[in-house]
Amino acid sequence: MTQSTDDRLRIEAAQRDAARFGELYEENFDRVYAYVARRVGDRHQAEDLTADVFREALAGIGRFEWRGVPFAAWLLGIASRTVADHFKRSGREAGNPAEAPEQPGHGDIERRAMLFQLVERLPEAQFRVIHLRFVEQKSIREIAQELGRSEGAVKQLQLRAIENLRAQMEGAHA
Repeated sequence: MTQSTDDRLRIEAAQRDAARFGELYEENFDRVYAYVARRVGDRHQAEDLTADVFREALAGIGRFEWRGVPFAAWLLGIASRTVADHFKRSGREAGNPAEAPEQPGHGDIERRAMLFQLVERLPEAQFRVIHLRFVEQKSIREIAQELGRSEGAVKQLQLRAIENLRAQMEGAHA
């Protein structure tokens, strides 16, 4: 079964039974959290906004229409609006208009969704390093301690993972 078919079946199941939304949540939490955290720069705020994204997604799952684009792209669209709304609110609270972050286009969202899928296909050690570094925002030293490896080994794994992802992304656009 392809990822696309698998996505579609899980979405249809969640549309019939909201309790099945948990599978979609589990599968997509890391990528949505990473997207939000990268934009807001604060872990606690990112956690709150990510929860808002999934609340909105659960409320709107019945209106979701399958168009062959990964479900993650829809979630990242919600995340983009949620982050923009956050910055608008925080700008008003501070007494000055906030610059809204640039809204990603459809192509950007698809590229990000593809990148997240490619990250999930990395060899286990590379995946762990990328996840710890960019999702959990840990330092090289923290990752080395957690994995029981040297800092040099962690840097090498990170470099190989990034090169691997770059090559696959370029191959997909060639």
